[in-house]
Amino acid sequence: MTLKIATLVTLAGLAAPAFAQEAAPEGDAAAGETVFNRCKACHQIVDDSGEAIVRGGQVGPNLYGLAGRQAGSVEGYSYSDAMVQAGEAGLNWEAETFKPYVLDPSAYLSEYLGESVRGKMQAQRLNDQQLADVWAYLAQFGGEEDAPES
Repeated sequence: MTLKIATLVTLAGLAAPAFAQEAAPEGDAAAGETVFNRCKACHQIVDDSGEAIVRGGQVGPNLYGLAGRQAGSVEGYSYSDAMVQAGEAGLNWEAETFKPYVLDPSAYLSEYLGESVRGKMQAQRLNDQQLADVWAYLAQFGGEEDAPES
């Protein structure tokens, strides 16, 4: 009888993680800097005074101040109509919106807007840890919401 109880307790302990909701990984800004090397082909980080923090492409918008920013709102960048519409409908960049968007931008915008749309950005192949890391890296540059405390 004791062996049966011990076996059940052990099996329950082994199965518990499968039923527990997996917590999002904690982001590491230093590791995110390395992940951002993939992003800078299209994006740069330039502060409000015009100083380049990270030089990169200009195909995508400047990512300075991304955390807490309304989607589709960088002055001078030509966004897709879908991105502007999503921003006007209330889409703001925070970890919970950024991560699924990066994985499949058009699908995310389509779901957010409730209609089939296309964004300009291509889907990126990043795992959960890389997404958390690049978010932690970007959130430290001029953003309001989700920015790490100093």
